[in-house]
Amino acid sequence: MERADTGPGRQSHGGAVTRRVAVYGGSFDPPHIGHVLSVAWTLSAADVDEVWVIPTWKHAFDKEHGASFEERMAMCELAFAPFRRVEVSDVERRLGGTSRTLATLEKLEAEHPDAAFRLLIGADVLASTDRWHRWEEVVKIAPPLVIGRQGYPVPEGCPISIPNVNSTDIRRGLHYAGDVSGVVPRTVIDHIRAHHLYLDEK
Repeated sequence: MERADTGPGRQSHGGAVTRRVAVYGGSFDPPHIGHVLSVAWTLSAADVDEVWVIPTWKHAFDKEHGASFEERMAMCELAFAPFRRVEVSDVERRLGGTSRTLATLEKLEAEHPDAAFRLLIGADVLASTDRWHRWEEVVKIAPPLVIGRQGYPVPEGCPISIPNVNSTDIRRGLHYAGDVSGVVPRTVIDHIRAHHLYLDEK
């Protein structure tokens, strides 16, 4: 059924918008409970139909990934498996090169002219948007949907704050055989151990 009200975000190629999609990008290295809670809130409280989880191919700020793209894709599939309306996308692998949110959104817009996009980000990201490539264009395609993050001001429209779980600390804990249960989905922990991931983390 077509929606008469397309909401924020521009309508691609003049086509009718039939679904609203929150785009959730990140390294997901590994995906943790903060990511899962963010998606749960978005699906239950935000005006979207789906969430598309998009692992980065090559981080724009030169951060090194601890696990390969394929492994991070696999871990995302496991982490978000409980949600029916979540898709894990390999769009940044198909684009190649340095991951730029604008390029990713333009690719998604071209491939899915029926979708109106929102960019799901944590409140901690807001302070660094001046470093993003053509942030003003990103906002035009996918107006930000900001979720609260512990330790940061609570954004308008999201009265909750997601725990400030840190992937770097998780990888370090895994390297030293620490207990990360409760902050990483159980299925992801099982995958990490079965494939001996993050053993070289320092």
